[in-house]
Amino acid sequence: TLSLHDALPIWGETQLEILLEKAGLSKGIHFSTQGGFRDDGGNLKKPDFIINLPDNKHLIVDSKVSLTAYEGYYSAESDEIKAGNLKKHLASIKKHIKDLGEKRYTELYGINTPDYVLMFVPIEAALLIALNENNKLFLDALDKNVVLVSTSTLLATLSTIASIWKQEDQKKN
Repeated sequence: TLSLHDALPIWGETQLEILLEKAGLSKGIHFSTQGGFRDDGGNLKKPDFIINLPDNKHLIVDSKVSLTAYEGYYSAESDEIKAGNLKKHLASIKKHIKDLGEKRYTELYGINTPDYVLMFVPIEAALLIALNENNKLFLDALDKNVVLVSTSTLLATLSTIASIWKQEDQKKN
């Protein structure tokens, strides 16, 4: 059986795939999962989701945010434990931002991405509490070419992408 720690990243990927499909994007056509690409040093990089855009461009979405500390914050029975878990939650998000920024997906062979990666936090409240705790978090992430997105902001972005694909298909036909 999976522990909560192991299940949350998988759950995040599942939530993201559901959002992609709800927005009208089709797997294998408009997006793919965990393709393997090599960087300049020959290291294998596996983005969670690659969204295809017209003109052979791509958008990377990462969904492997650990929410273990957030779950600990939410279920804590004392203010002291709650505060400790909130600090751990914020540190976890900051570490993930740093790691994503260092992956340099924009430099991979075979994909043509914008200069940023979308970091999907599947529980809206988990992102909001982190942003509330550190009001510079969003801008710090942008400095590392990472855009923090939650379910609502990602769905709006994906709906826009689906609309772009519809217009592109109409132009072709």
